[in-house]
Amino acid sequence: MEKTNKAKKPSWFKELKAEFNRIIWPTKERIAKETTVVVICAIIIGVIVAVLDVGIQYGIQTLVG
Repeated sequence: MEKTNKAKKPSWFKELKAEFNRIIWPTKERIAKETTVVVICAIIIGVIVAVLDVGIQYGIQTLVG
């Protein structure tokens, strides 16, 4: 049997660290702006759903009663 020389594989942790070093992390200001946009959109959608709910409830009560 012949021995084959295998190339050394870098460790999984070294590769993971290298990948994390390639990530472009957002700034605190950008995170704050994006969080604000998400919260505002959630509030707007919540209000729209609440208005539709009240309108549909009123319509059903009018038809039934």
